[in-house]
Amino acid sequence: MTAEGWIMMLVSVGGMCAFLGWCVYKVVATPGSTEHLHSQADIDPGDREKD
Repeated sequence: MTAEGWIMMLVSVGGMCAFLGWCVYKVVATPGSTEHLHSQADIDPGDREKD
């Protein structure tokens, strides 16, 4: 692989790793984020009959 190929690969992989790290940091460090977490059981599509 040429030097330009290595540079492009390192920039791409490094950028994606940095973006993943930023996303994980935002999820972990945001205060009160646990109050906004929902599971599949919490979702009500509204178009099904109630039992």
